[in-house]
Amino acid sequence: MNIAIIGGGNLGTAIAEGLVKSKFCKPESIAITKRNTATLKDWHLKEVKISSDNNEAVKNSDLVILAVKPYQIESVIEGLKKSITNKHIIVSVITGVSLSDLKTMLRKDQIIFRAMPNTAIAIRESMTCISYLNANEQQIELVLSLFKALGEVVIIDEKLMDAATVLGACGTAFAMRYIRANIQAGVEIGFDAKTAKLIASQTVKGATELLLKHGSHPEQEIDKVTTPKGCTIVGLNEMEHRGFSSSLIRGVVASYEKIGKD
Repeated sequence: MNIAIIGGGNLGTAIAEGLVKSKFCKPESIAITKRNTATLKDWHLKEVKISSDNNEAVKNSDLVILAVKPYQIESVIEGLKKSITNKHIIVSVITGVSLSDLKTMLRKDQIIFRAMPNTAIAIRESMTCISYLNANEQQIELVLSLFKALGEVVIIDEKLMDAATVLGACGTAFAMRYIRANIQAGVEIGFDAKTAKLIASQTVKGATELLLKHGSHPEQEIDKVTTPKGCTIVGLNEMEHRGFSSSLIRGVVASYEKIGKD
């Protein structure tokens, strides 16, 4: 299967990198397009095709991943209308562009998927949420298998896609901010920055794996490390007194409301 990635920005190249590393398809089966191809020169070494011609990439593809900026999508699709056919599976990873929007820009019977991955897709650890129009079971399985090669996948109702963007994509930044703060605290209590980063990062990774592999609730795992009059509960209570959980919840909701306004 030939894949055209329209838009060689951070997300587009992250998807390409994940597909190459997972061996989902051969590197030469992937084409990345960007107006300024000079920024993609290293991809030539990986045998991935690089082009500034969107139509050429689409004509030679079976599946088209749209990874341009939201304000660019209308003009990009307008320029591709002659090249996109009913055989093409269209996958949009563009924030804020609905299936209805895409349907209006394309043919009514076009096979369209909307996917919301995050940047961990480059290391095959993305959380990708997917919704679709006009796809049969085989096509759904194909797109699911593509993103399963790049992390975890869940099909959701499209009305939840903005929420998925905040929880899964913005959530990466929220998690990074927590880790950064933990590193800063680690330095304050005596570690060098490198060691603090390792401890903080691996601890978060381990905590996440406990939830995913045990299927447990966070509070169950918290209870295992909070002893009466211990240092853990003192730290947790101080964070809550300072508004840790409420600040995080308000941040998530604020991001969600921002998408709604735009």
